[in-house]
Amino acid sequence: MLALTRKAGESIIIDNEIEITVVEIKGDKVKIAIAAPKKVAIARKEILDEVRAENREAAGMATGMGEKQVRDLKTIMRNLNLGKK
Repeated sequence: MLALTRKAGESIIIDNEIEITVVEIKGDKVKIAIAAPKKVAIARKEILDEVRAENREAAGMATGMGEKQVRDLKTIMRNLNLGKK
């Protein structure tokens, strides 16, 4: 992980196509702006983590399996697919 120090109005560029600009700093909050191509998905990590957790829970409820059993089944399926030619 790269950690950078930026002031309001300063930017960083990622892969020559994504620009992240510090718009405002107020106390412990930092407002950023992200300019990226439409093909780049941008999401807040905490929202993405919540959706993933809900999806794992729903998969377990739909199958009647617990989270560990779902993980084990996914591993088995992945291993079976690796054996295909």
